[in-house]
Order: sequence, then C-alpha cells, then structure tokens
Amino acid sequence: MRELLTQRTVRLFIAGQVLSTLGDSSLWIAIGIWIKLLTGSSSAAGLAFFAVIVGTMCSPAAGLVVDRVRRRPLLICLNLATAVLVLPLLLVHGRSDLWICYAVLAGYGFLSGLIGSAETALMQAMVPAEQLGAANGLQQTLLQGLRLVAPLLGAGLLTAFGIAPLVLGDVATFLAGVLLLSLMRVDEKVAERSREPLGRQLTAGVRHIVAVPVLRQLVFATVLAVVAFGCSETVMFAVVGQGLHRPPGFLGLLFSAQGIGGVAGGLVAAAVLRRTGAGRLVALGLAAAAVAFLLLTLPSLFTAVPAVVLIGVSLPWVIVGLMTVMQQNTPPELMGRADTALNVLISAPQAAAIGAGAALLAVVDFRLMLAGMAALMALGGGYLATRREQRAPAPEAATADAEPGPEPDPADRPGAALGS
Repeated sequence: MRELLTQRTVRLFIAGQVLSTLGDSSLWIAIGIWIKLLTGSSSAAGLAFFAVIVGTMCSPAAGLVVDRVRRRPLLICLNLATAVLVLPLLLVHGRSDLWICYAVLAGYGFLSGLIGSAETALMQAMVPAEQLGAANGLQQTLLQGLRLVAPLLGAGLLTAFGIAPLVLGDVATFLAGVLLLSLMRVDEKVAERSREPLGRQLTAGVRHIVAVPVLRQLVFATVLAVVAFGCSETVMFAVVGQGLHRPPGFLGLLFSAQGIGGVAGGLVAAAVLRRTGAGRLVALGLAAAAVAFLLLTLPSLFTAVPAVVLIGVSLPWVIVGLMTVMQQNTPPELMGRADTALNVLISAPQAAAIGAGAALLAVVDFRLMLAGMAALMALGGGYLATRREQRAPAPEAATADAEPGPEPDPADRPGAALGS
C-alpha cells in the first residue's frame, strides 16, 4: 500500500473517491432515516435503497461509452452532473414530496453505476496487474473507514439542521472530486471504433463474464450474497426498532461499528488474497456475513455490535476478491462493459431482494428473514470453497486473448485499448 501512495496520480484518485464517498454516505444514510421519520415506515425507508438499485440497472449501455472515451474527462463530467442531480432534495418538505427523493435516488443510481465503471477502468489503467489486489484493498480500507464518521455525521446533521447541509455538502464533495481529477495526469488513448454489430458490442461484457469460469463462479456466489444484503437494507430498521428497541437514528451507530470492521477487513484483504486466492477470500467473507446475520437474531447489543463488525469485515473481502479477479481477467478495452454488466447482474437481484424484503417485513418475523439471509451466504461461500478454479493462481495481467469473452474485432485489438 505504501508503494501505491507514493504515486501522485493514485493519491489524487483515492482522495477524490474518499471525499465523494464521505458526502454520498452521509447523505444517503440520512435520507433513509429521514424517510423513516417522515413516514414511520421501515418499508418506505428501505425503498430509498431500492430506488438507487433500480437506477443502476438502467446503465448497461453506458459501459460502451466508458470503453470508447477517455475515462478521466468522463469522470469530470459525471461528477458535475451528479452534483446538479442531488439539488432537488432541497425541495422535499413533507410526505407528499417523497417522490422527489425516489426520483433523485434512481438518477443517482444510474450515474453512480457509470462513475463506478469509469473508476474501475481508470484504476486498471493506472495500476500494474500485480498491484491491483493491494490497490483494491487500500481503496476499500479508506472507503469502508468512512463508515466510522459518515453515519454519525449524516444522522447528527439531519437531527440538528435537517437535510439541507447534507445535500450542499454532497455537492461540495463532487466539485472537489472534479478539481482533483483535473489535477491528475493519465496517459489515456481512445480505443478505435469496433466494426462489430452494436448488439454484440453491448452484450460483450456479459458474454465475457459467462465465458471466464473463475469470474462466472464468483459472480454467481456474489449474486446469492447481494440477495441477502439487499434484504438487510430494510431488515436493519426492524433489527434496531423491534429487536434492540432503539430509535431509527441508532442505525447510524451500527453503521459506524460496521465501518470498524470494514477498515479491519480492508487492511488485511490484500494479504489474505495473496495467501488464499480471490475465491477463498470471497468465501471467507460470505461465511463471516452468515455468522453475522445469525447473531443479529438475538435481541442484545452484545451480539448486534460484533455482528455488524463482521458484516463490515465481509464487505471488503467480497469486493476486493471480485474486483481483482475482474480487473486481472478482463482486457482494458472491455473493462467498462464488463463492469457495467457486473453491476446489472448484481443490481437486478439486489433490487428484487430490497423490494421483496420491504414487502416480507410486513408479514414475516425479521428473525426468520435473517436466518434465510444467513443460509444464502453459507450457500455462496460453500459453493466457492468447492470450485477447483477458485484455487488457481491469478493471471499476471489481463490480455485480450486470455480465456475469451466475445471474439475480438481487429479494430478492437489490445493495442487500441485505453491504457496508462
């Protein structure tokens, strides 16, 4: 990690992500609590997260844009657009205005999916393949660490001053991100236009994921996990209110405890990945989450706090393992489409799980839901632990003629790809 931080471009890139995530996390956590306070409904609060996921499902074609333009200028434009997007939240004053919240959150989901794909592709261009695990671990350590302050900041400012300071603060972090991106110097080359039919270009990311066994298996296990995590977006409100008998704002404290686990998990993720491989790192993360969900069925802070810490540990392990395999097994000219395809493959079941979780919570005891979520995590972890491909060493670097996705077009050769 120290070696990565000696690079000025990497420092600017990570600083921009940290600032943006601080603003986003504070605001979006506060919005869930805000909706709960306005409506008294855990289901309505959970639908805020559902709106974000629905937005991300609308961006698969955006991956083609990421693969055909320079990523740094694209990120500058996207950050400016998102800064403008969140401003209508200032117009929300009562329950009748909730549609504005959901509309903004859906738009944010779309833009954040595009931003995330561009950032993933830009990191692949900046960082050597053998350092991607360390880079992803560093990124997750810092981003998960924001859970220590963002929930308290969001809940505290919301309680004291309302939503306006959080909206304006989020706008400021996007503008700061634009400034940092402007200071970066990355040698990017625009890929040559492909002669493939548009349909094949748009589906290239999905076909690549399906064609690479190690990636396909990780995505399958992750889909099982995100169904459980999707249900947890709503269930956590019930854990706080019905299980722990605390007010909605207490959720911010639990998210901070989750941040402690996230920092710890991110710090050791790269080291564990080197010793176990990405597949087993993800499997260990899923096992930790399974134990955590079972602990949350108990009505005690003495078990709830360790449980959310374990969830915090599990998240960077799953993300670092999956993203490292994705970056190491995907050619640069396909990275944007592969990442947006991954977002859709994950977001669709997650959106369904959030919606189903919000509905089930009205008729099913939240402890039964937690038990089912733990079973899904255990199933995904067990599946990965038994796959031979997940024990294979990671490739040194992604190449276009590695285990193939779509058949490459001559105009889409690796030499024409975006690179550093």
